[in-house]
Amino acid sequence: MSEFLPPSFSVISGAQVQAVTDGREEEVIRAVEAAYRLHGEGATVNPDSHFLTFPDRPSARIIALPASVGGDVDVHGIKWIASFPENVAGGLPRASAVLILNDPRTGYPFACMESSVISAARTAASAALAAVALGKARDGRRPSRIGFFGTGLIARYIHRYLAAAGFRFDALGIHDLSAAHAEAFRGYLRRTESGAITVHDKPEDLVRSSDLIVFATVAGEPHVTDPAWFGHNPLVLHISLRDLSTDVVLASHNVTDDVEHCMKANTSLHLTEQRVGHRDFTAGTLFDVLTGRITCPTDRPTVFSPFGLGVLDLAVARFVYEEVARDGALRIIPDFFSELRRYG
Repeated sequence: MSEFLPPSFSVISGAQVQAVTDGREEEVIRAVEAAYRLHGEGATVNPDSHFLTFPDRPSARIIALPASVGGDVDVHGIKWIASFPENVAGGLPRASAVLILNDPRTGYPFACMESSVISAARTAASAALAAVALGKARDGRRPSRIGFFGTGLIARYIHRYLAAAGFRFDALGIHDLSAAHAEAFRGYLRRTESGAITVHDKPEDLVRSSDLIVFATVAGEPHVTDPAWFGHNPLVLHISLRDLSTDVVLASHNVTDDVEHCMKANTSLHLTEQRVGHRDFTAGTLFDVLTGRITCPTDRPTVFSPFGLGVLDLAVARFVYEEVARDGALRIIPDFFSELRRYG
């Protein structure tokens, strides 16, 4: 039996993660697509996410996402991500996260990475990939009018990744419960967009005026309930998972990243399953779309509801780690592992 190399342990900061990912959105999208394909081919392990919730703070949670990815990614790991919406009022981002990478041969952790950026990047890359693939699977046309329902960090990242994927918009709509946040997001969009930007007071107006709708809220239960709003059959990126009523779901063509994973935690799809007693309202997964197993009709809205697979975080984290290592910028913690001899 060959000897194992002494393990080392590195810490990668959020600034380093951003330095690797900013401007390389297309590479991140390719990494996410590769992870989806490995998952669809059975080369991953993606157990249930585990939610830590608090009786005195029902809007807050911390989630553990363990996963393993085979193929060229070849890594195990876990993301530990907190969502505390009240942070925003105090001037802090809602989400914070770390991610641990484990060596697949020894199991030893070899890196701890700031992961709010990784999480946002993989979410946005997944959304952009889905927008491209689902558009091709429908009629091949790209939407020219986009609406953002929720204007936080995830919405900003999704806009950036859609741009990297080649989307160009003649009209952009915004709706947020906070007028100040809506105006700030409009200011962000004005930096790069030449199309008309409208802040909608009524959510119905946003939905009806958009061919591509991005739901990126912190909603805990459905609040968009009328299928008639979607009568123009838009493409919907239902990233926040709990915005749409069961009536809207049942009137739509539904695609997710993993059917089993999305049927939990009172997502809109989970509530629909509880209502009708089956899962026939889901057409399949993004992997099915990427491999041509399913197509999308044009006579109904197409809704993509991704639960957020840990394998995507690991794929992006592995990409970041390799790039930081290639640049010689790993911050190795000396003597992190001290007991390496069995008998001292």
